[in-house]
Amino acid sequence: MARVELKDVVKTYPGKVTAVHSFTLDIADGEFVVFVGPSGCGKSTTLRMIAGLEEITGGTISIDGRVVNDVHPKDRDIAMVFQNYALYPHMTVRENMALALKLRKVPKEEIARRVGEAARMLGLEPYLDRKPKALSGGQRQRVAVGRAIVREPKAFLFDEPLSNLDAKLRITTRAELKALHARLKTTTVYVTHDQEEAMTLGDRIVVMSAGRIQQVAPPLVVYRRPVNRFVAAFVGTPPMNFIPGSLAREGGSVMFTENGPGGARLRLPGEMSAKLASVSGAVTLGLRPQALHAAPAPGREPISVSVSVTEPLGDAVDCTCTTAAGTRLVARVDAMADVHPGRNATLHADLAHAHVFAEGEFGANLTL
Repeated sequence: MARVELKDVVKTYPGKVTAVHSFTLDIADGEFVVFVGPSGCGKSTTLRMIAGLEEITGGTISIDGRVVNDVHPKDRDIAMVFQNYALYPHMTVRENMALALKLRKVPKEEIARRVGEAARMLGLEPYLDRKPKALSGGQRQRVAVGRAIVREPKAFLFDEPLSNLDAKLRITTRAELKALHARLKTTTVYVTHDQEEAMTLGDRIVVMSAGRIQQVAPPLVVYRRPVNRFVAAFVGTPPMNFIPGSLAREGGSVMFTENGPGGARLRLPGEMSAKLASVSGAVTLGLRPQALHAAPAPGREPISVSVSVTEPLGDAVDCTCTTAAGTRLVARVDAMADVHPGRNATLHADLAHAHVFAEGEFGANLTL
């Protein structure tokens, strides 16, 4: 295991195109860290720089206390698992898993021990003498992980390893990876564009956009306390609703008024009002679909909507609506709620779980 440190790491391509800007992160020994963000945000580029597959333009990368800027990938003592399995089709599972050790001239007895242990850990013992074409997608991915495990590296690097699997298999393999990390305790850096994957796997997640870190925190902190509007929009399913409007003091509290004719007027709760006492003018109110309810309750503020689409999920219904002022909202309400397409309804917003953002895509969360 090893600590991985990145300090002011920059990647600039020819033509002065900067893919990663001053990336600084300290990954603790044994930690599972997930880089997440939309396509093109620089997460895979950063991972490849840690691996040595991309040359860094500036800054330093250290693994286990050693600066590895100029160290060849094979000498960094890391193992990488890619999106495509990259298995040799003419070799058996056993041979694929053992190949890197054979090339390092590891004794045969040690190779057999490591391959056997990895196969038991990953449930691959019945398949050791099969070739990749005789395996399912999930089994092939486990072989790729097993090939990395037998090397006993200081760190694992995963580059979207589950994106080629179907939805059910992704969930199963995700759980296997989490259990595997709990057993091995090996430092792991994992790249994905799937925020649900990031939330379920990581000890901490690194949300990126346009080559910059937006927030680094444990998953639930990122979900509950997003630092800006970009993070709030990216993390969470369905995505957070955003209502443009303005704040104004009214009596002893702060009122939010939605922009547009007939816009909703919502009284913010006491603690939030105190935080926003000095804020006035244009802002954006953020409400997760789970904070919009069909039933009234103390502390919930009413919003009149017209319902356009309902999507039954079994225990809940996703309800797509439009406010009187024209703002689109998605509410996740109880399955028995009286909401129907083509009708008007009243949603009740739990503002204790609301956020108020400054204007702009990266507007700061003013409620923190």
